[in-house]
Amino acid sequence: MICIDGSNLTVLEAVEAVRCGKTVVLDEAQLAKVEASRQAVQTVIEGNQAVYGINTGFGKLADVSISPEGMEELQRNLILSHCSGVGELAPLEISRAMLLLRANALVKGYSGVRPDLIKLLVDMLNRGVTPAVPLQGSVGASGDLVPLAHMSAVLIGEGEAWYEGELLPGAEALRRAGLAPITLQAKEGLALINGTQFMTAFGVLGLYDAENITKTADIAGALTMEALGALPDALSESVHALRPHEGQVASAANLRKLTKGSNLIYNSRKARVQDAYSIRCMPQVHGASRDALSYVERVIRTEINSVTDNPIVFAEGGQIVSAGHFHGQPVALALDFMGIALAEFASISERRIERLVNPALSGLPPFLVANSGLNSGYMISQYTAAALVSENKVLAHPASVDSIPTSANQEDHVSMGAAAARKMRAILENTRNVLAIELLCACQGLEFRSRNDVSPAAARVYQLIRQAVPPLDQDRLLAPEISLVREMIESGRIVEAVEAVTGPLN
Repeated sequence: MICIDGSNLTVLEAVEAVRCGKTVVLDEAQLAKVEASRQAVQTVIEGNQAVYGINTGFGKLADVSISPEGMEELQRNLILSHCSGVGELAPLEISRAMLLLRANALVKGYSGVRPDLIKLLVDMLNRGVTPAVPLQGSVGASGDLVPLAHMSAVLIGEGEAWYEGELLPGAEALRRAGLAPITLQAKEGLALINGTQFMTAFGVLGLYDAENITKTADIAGALTMEALGALPDALSESVHALRPHEGQVASAANLRKLTKGSNLIYNSRKARVQDAYSIRCMPQVHGASRDALSYVERVIRTEINSVTDNPIVFAEGGQIVSAGHFHGQPVALALDFMGIALAEFASISERRIERLVNPALSGLPPFLVANSGLNSGYMISQYTAAALVSENKVLAHPASVDSIPTSANQEDHVSMGAAAARKMRAILENTRNVLAIELLCACQGLEFRSRNDVSPAAARVYQLIRQAVPPLDQDRLLAPEISLVREMIESGRIVEAVEAVTGPLN
């Protein structure tokens, strides 16, 4: 089980709960703090003190007072009015991550909600009730208001949710799972939708996948080095000690480990004195993306264990403070940076693909097929990689530099973090496909080398891929084969196969 206390959730635990179905429980000590913060809200209500979101309207309507009789209706209306999302529905794993991350934020005990509300979020996650959340509608200012409202609608028996593969009305999905809707009390609707859990859900799952992509990029690059008979000097440990960026050093170490034992690299005479940048500068480029992802990991780790709603309830002293923790700018910048980092893996990979298929650069048959002319070989696979890389260039334009005012100019600076999140996920998928094409091309390049001379790591990758994709002797459908290798990357099979030979990669 995974016990959440608002302070110690890890990316790996989140993935295990969301993708693997590990049971989530709430820390009992934290629930006492949650109850105390709820009592602070009750004190405000009984004292008739005007506090934003408890007995006032929202946004530009913050100056409108709400009577005690209208507080429950206010919270319900907040959820219903904010369910204005459009577009395709978010992947189920994103919606599940939102439930987990919102529960973890609320259980810190600074949001003024009842423990029963948090318990319902966790019960929905554990029992497979997954809210249907449209992808578009958040500007990432007062948090991800629209997507979190769609998530929250199910808690009150509204909206829609998936249950056992069927999209149902929210109330019916809860009923089938043995759960009942909750009636929101003062502050609780606002506590549910003020937060960054939509954009952060993309960040959490994307980070986990990015670690796999980072290792796969080194593996694909090392395989290409062998197919091209690259020079080893640029990988030297003494060289990288002179410019010791952490990511660069780690990538160079991986490449040395991956190419160890390759006679194609270390024991062959070569006429040239240096390789092209896409080969020689691989540690520098891959390493820069690694360092960027390390920054993103710090931001996401902090965010998933933070209070992100408004106002903040300090139970000790009974202070309730309006602040701006819901603003998505820290996450938006990180997600933009993450998209850029992933795009660079694809960009340099495509240049290595070009070197493999171009006979003027590779010393291999044109487009990696023996009977070229009659056959086009991997010519058009490089086109596909180029198309994906060009698409990534558009997607990598930062969303976080944009802002557009909302709520009658009360919310006059927004993060656009949700847009950054969706773009990052698209870049990640494009990058997987580009790396799949490089792996296919590199394996095909090895068909024209002595495979007795390859490294143990390259031999293992070659063997794994050849179990699913035979050598290309004449033209055939390549799209299914790209998809097969992409799935090997996504599942982690490529990395697992290599690490069984080399030991853990950085």
